[in-house]
Amino acid sequence: MSSSTPFDARRPNKIHRYKPKDTNAPGDDPTPDYMNLLGMIFSMCGLMMKLKWCAWCAVYCSFISFANSRASEDTKQTLSSFMLSISAVVMSYLQNPQPMTPPWQ
Repeated sequence: MSSSTPFDARRPNKIHRYKPKDTNAPGDDPTPDYMNLLGMIFSMCGLMMKLKWCAWCAVYCSFISFANSRASEDTKQTLSSFMLSISAVVMSYLQNPQPMTPPWQ
């Protein structure tokens, strides 16, 4: 500031204090939540209907959900989705150990 101006040019009514973002606020990216839900749905379809491709899609969705989740999020839901998808794959192969056939054949 120059010493030639006798008044303070700052306007106190225009000052806004910095407020950091709340770390517990939901994130902007809903991808992990959607993939987690999709993984749960595919897991249930794989378990109930014994569809191997649904079980493998559930594993894939669980991996995507885990990869896109933040470190501050609760890991219990992601872990339960992952374990459910793994159990869907295991159970579908225990009941029918034949290789998986694509759904379009």
